[in-house]
Amino acid sequence: MTAPLWDPQQYLRHADHRTRPFLDLLARIGDLPGGPGARIADLGCGAGNATALLADRWPGFRTTGYDDSPQMLERARAHAGPGLDFARADAATWTPDAPHALIVSNALLQWVPGHADRFPAWLAGLLPGGALAFQVPGNFGAPSHVLMRRLAESPRWRARLGGLLRHDDAVLEPSAYLGRLAALGCEVDAWETTYLHLLAGDDAVLDWVKGTGLRPVLTALTDDPEARDAFTAEYRTLLREAYPREPHGTVFPFRRIFAVARKGKR
Repeated sequence: MTAPLWDPQQYLRHADHRTRPFLDLLARIGDLPGGPGARIADLGCGAGNATALLADRWPGFRTTGYDDSPQMLERARAHAGPGLDFARADAATWTPDAPHALIVSNALLQWVPGHADRFPAWLAGLLPGGALAFQVPGNFGAPSHVLMRRLAESPRWRARLGGLLRHDDAVLEPSAYLGRLAALGCEVDAWETTYLHLLAGDDAVLDWVKGTGLRPVLTALTDDPEARDAFTAEYRTLLREAYPREPHGTVFPFRRIFAVARKGKR
């Protein structure tokens, strides 16, 4: 599958809602080992706005945001400064090149098949007492994703889009993450939260997924604007029924899965 083309401006249209889970994740990490100069890695840093929060939270540490999208990295580098930089890397193959105090990932690992198999290498790259912390969407069974997949697999679109979209096996359940990380000797905190995002504007859920889950479809149809617009119009109609706009806005329930794994100090 061709890697999705990312649009930082579209992604950041819902930055406040997207950042809230990251703030909730950071609140559960606690103190880090190593002190000033210790390394922090943000895998899948995207536009860099969340990575900047890491640098603010742990001043004096050396924080690097990694992403495989040139478009996202160009936007992210606007946040660079003392102790904060950005570099291109693929999370599917990235391995720490020095001991880290924290490896964090915010809504990326669902794009990395078999990402749990990377846990041993990432944990091996942590300082004693360091942490691996991440959150992933747990909403692949929600109407936003089910309707997208169903449409892509319909007779009109199957030849071009069939098999393109992720299913609910893109991520593990919280208990499975807990089990995998605990078996590697970590102290693990795993949980889930369903946020009720209240979105403003017309076709707000479509506007949201244009920045994330719909990117593979938009990428596949980049060279055929007529087909892209036709798919989007069909999908828009389905979303309007599934997520009706109310006078106060559109409610978009969004389940997320979290884990913080602390490496043993010995």
